[in-house]
Amino acid sequence: MRAEQKGKEQLQRRRLREDAIDVSNPHHSHPMFSDESPPFLNPSGPRVASPPRRPEAALPTIYAITPTYSRPVQKAELTRLANTLRQVARLHWILVEDAATRSELVSRFVAGAGLPCTHLHVPTPRRYKRPGLPRATEQRNAGLAWLRQRHQHLPAPQPGVLFFADDDNTYSLELFHEMRTTRKVSVWPVGLVGGRRYERPVVENGKVVGWYTGWRADRPFAIDMAGFAVSLQVILSHPKAVFKRRGSQPGMQESDFLKQITTVEELEPKANNCTKVLVWHTRTEKVNLANEPKYHLDTVNIEV
Repeated sequence: MRAEQKGKEQLQRRRLREDAIDVSNPHHSHPMFSDESPPFLNPSGPRVASPPRRPEAALPTIYAITPTYSRPVQKAELTRLANTLRQVARLHWILVEDAATRSELVSRFVAGAGLPCTHLHVPTPRRYKRPGLPRATEQRNAGLAWLRQRHQHLPAPQPGVLFFADDDNTYSLELFHEMRTTRKVSVWPVGLVGGRRYERPVVENGKVVGWYTGWRADRPFAIDMAGFAVSLQVILSHPKAVFKRRGSQPGMQESDFLKQITTVEELEPKANNCTKVLVWHTRTEKVNLANEPKYHLDTVNIEV
């Protein structure tokens, strides 16, 4: 009897060990605890279960192309942007310098950014640096070229979304959640742009029918560079779609690019039918360095 009782106790202890959860391992599965959020009680209605979370590996990758150039606030703006992008699952940052070579400042920054990043560089020809001409054309095209080269030899392109993330903007994390479901080209409002509090696509019955804008509403796509995303499949299936220099008028870069890959009728409104602002064209104030010394410099060379 004692031996039988001892055997039952050993079996019970073994079952308890098997049921134990290793809290140090976040990937440990258990029938009582899953990756899905537990059901919760709605005080004003029936019991509702939260939708299951999508496994991160199944999420389309967001590719964020960011042109950047040397200036006093460059590192500050890149730091702010990186702090946002670091919180986004499955995001690859394509950072493109307007320079003949990679700068030490940006190289050091990328090394410590803490997120997947490709660091490219291409200079803007001097003749295109005049005031009034489109900026960052060569850098955005370099990012597009890298993206196409990366995927051209893959047997099947992985799901992904392309977004042009300028380093002088402010982004809500909700924006990345919205754009990740882009099927072809998605659009949304942009705040503090065009001399207005915001600009946006006008939506009726789930379709874009016009533009609320402060400048040239007759543009085919009267939208800011921060106001749209494109699926990776569309980018790969239109290998010649780039930002143009020749024949492109100021303020028409977005329209000239989008005309090559979609139509207004095909646009997918996001952000609650384009009624929520999730990105702002904030722009850092031009810094005043009038008191920066020319001769009696600090004995320590500090990177800013």
